[in-house]
Amino acid sequence: MVSFKVKDLRTLTDKAMKTTANEFIRLVEDTVQLLAKERGRVGNLRIEGRLAHVPPRGELTVVGDLHGDLESLVHVLGDSGFIEGVRRGKDSYLVFLGDYGDRGFGSPEVYYIVLTLKEMFPENVVLMRGNHEGPEDLLAYPHDLPINLQRKFGESGLSIYRNLRELFDYLYNAVLVDESYILIHGGVPSGVSTIEDIAYAHEKHPRERYLEEILWSDPEEGIKGTYSSPRGAGKLFGEDVTERFLKMLGVNVLIRGHEPSREGFKINHGGRILTLFSRRGPPYYNDHGAYLRLSLSKPVKDAMQLKQFVRTF
Repeated sequence: MVSFKVKDLRTLTDKAMKTTANEFIRLVEDTVQLLAKERGRVGNLRIEGRLAHVPPRGELTVVGDLHGDLESLVHVLGDSGFIEGVRRGKDSYLVFLGDYGDRGFGSPEVYYIVLTLKEMFPENVVLMRGNHEGPEDLLAYPHDLPINLQRKFGESGLSIYRNLRELFDYLYNAVLVDESYILIHGGVPSGVSTIEDIAYAHEKHPRERYLEEILWSDPEEGIKGTYSSPRGAGKLFGEDVTERFLKMLGVNVLIRGHEPSREGFKINHGGRILTLFSRRGPPYYNDHGAYLRLSLSKPVKDAMQLKQFVRTF
């Protein structure tokens, strides 16, 4: 558990910069144990496999891909006021869409802060799996997380990396807000027929491609069905696939990450999909990062209505 008193975001950031290899290893191991025990009820969350059901009340903050961008993570946490709000007893949830590391020198620090937040507020923070936290047969490239861990921790970096790889298997496939939203890192698993296919996609991998599509797929305009993806994994999927998927789940909007956008967010498939990308700058081309903060008690019919709750920076 967190062994130091986090007074504010600055304290947490300073600790992330100064943490030792042994402290980091203990944090990862503690988080693995915490996630492994998340079954049934966790506060107001209902857990089914690796699917978290969030009740349609309170506030929701959604953070897209970070890729080691510590500055953007600190901005989002400060701007959203999540830590202070939960401490005041506010009914609030923080969901990360995955892709915490790789392609950014701040990857170790980002992981440290995100995992510490999960330990501090286990009933309010949900950590999802991105394609950069995928299984061994679906590793993203370039995969420079081990290099950044070695840069910070020396020879202990590889031990930390092995522990993080164990952690990846416990991250969530999806988050569902009943009658409103489904949150997935990449895209629609086109062959699913039940919600259990999503909740247990990790157990069906690689026999079924559900997890691969959840982590890797992208929406495409002007097509029907699915096509091979230029990423080399996942699929491109059309609006008909999205509509069928949302109807099956009884929700209105798919919220996802995975794709950089110049403004930090974009809307696809006639307002059915909102993409968030919370990292700014090289090696990506986006001029802005973005995250989402909204009240879950206010019904929203499509992503165009969600646009007013997207915060860009």
